[in-house]
Amino acid sequence: MGKIGNLSRTVLIRGLLVVALLFALAIQSSCMSSVHAQKEGPIKLKLASFFPGTHPAETELVQGWAEAIEKATDGRVIITSYPGETLLKAADIYNGVVDGVADIGLSSFSYNSGRFPEIEAFEQPGIVYKNSKSASKTAWEGIQELDPECVQDTKLLMVIATGPGDLFTRKPVNKLEDLVGMQIRATGLTADTLALTGAVPVGMPQSDAYESLSKGIVNGNLAPIEVLKTWKHAEVTKHLTRTPFLYNNLFYITMNIDKWNAMPEDIKNIITEVSLEYQEKVGIGLWDRQNQAALKWAIEEEGIEIVELSEEETQRWIQKVMPMQEKYIEKNGEAGIRALETAMRLAEKYNDEY
Repeated sequence: MGKIGNLSRTVLIRGLLVVALLFALAIQSSCMSSVHAQKEGPIKLKLASFFPGTHPAETELVQGWAEAIEKATDGRVIITSYPGETLLKAADIYNGVVDGVADIGLSSFSYNSGRFPEIEAFEQPGIVYKNSKSASKTAWEGIQELDPECVQDTKLLMVIATGPGDLFTRKPVNKLEDLVGMQIRATGLTADTLALTGAVPVGMPQSDAYESLSKGIVNGNLAPIEVLKTWKHAEVTKHLTRTPFLYNNLFYITMNIDKWNAMPEDIKNIITEVSLEYQEKVGIGLWDRQNQAALKWAIEEEGIEIVELSEEETQRWIQKVMPMQEKYIEKNGEAGIRALETAMRLAEKYNDEY
């Protein structure tokens, strides 16, 4: 028994020494990696955005998020934003991220109509979102649930939504007939939606809308209320018709997949954590805050006139645009049905919550 006991103790001691040695090697490796990272310098990332530099999407969301990541990584990651389409045009941002022209991109899915079929379910007319919080929560949870193939070529970090949008026009729109033949700026699904109402959709990014409205190239815009102030559209439109059943627009922040895969795991974890924090803290309510401030300003400073459709008139409009959902299902089959049912289920859930 004595010899066996001594042998057991010897094996135990050797085992502990091996564990201690492995632990020491791990620490040394970590230190060497840290020193190597310091020698290599910080990871510098370029972010392309179409929002102007003064827009809250830039000043509150992007800048706050970038600073938080730099701080959380002890300066190992530095994100430089290029707002106002200074690096890439709005419609080129997603492809630019895929191709590595930009490391990160902030833009709208709707600027690349047809490329994101599952995501289009969350922008379908006829689905009413009470506010941007409800729309954003619905979109993010729904996309995580569906895990669509269309966004697998980048690393999706955030998705936020505008929530309901309205018609801003140079002439009053009190009923469906007033819209017939009117040229309205729109993108993606909203363009097809407006065509069903009898309007003439004109595709263009938000950045071109002010000049087109001021020159009469278009007679209106379908967008969230915030554009009245942040894009100064209250200066060139005088009437607002409430149409929450026509519009919801999704924005993304996404990263080049090769750049993401090349990052150390701890950096990935930090970026993921900070992104979720900023999406929740800043992103999901960003348009609600802007909309409230913009509407107050537009009424008090620019004298914009608000038109509220009657329930009967609202149902006339909804019936006109419902074929959009039928067309969506016909085009996308079972995947479209699943995506649309997901959007409707989650919209109901979050409308009740918010």
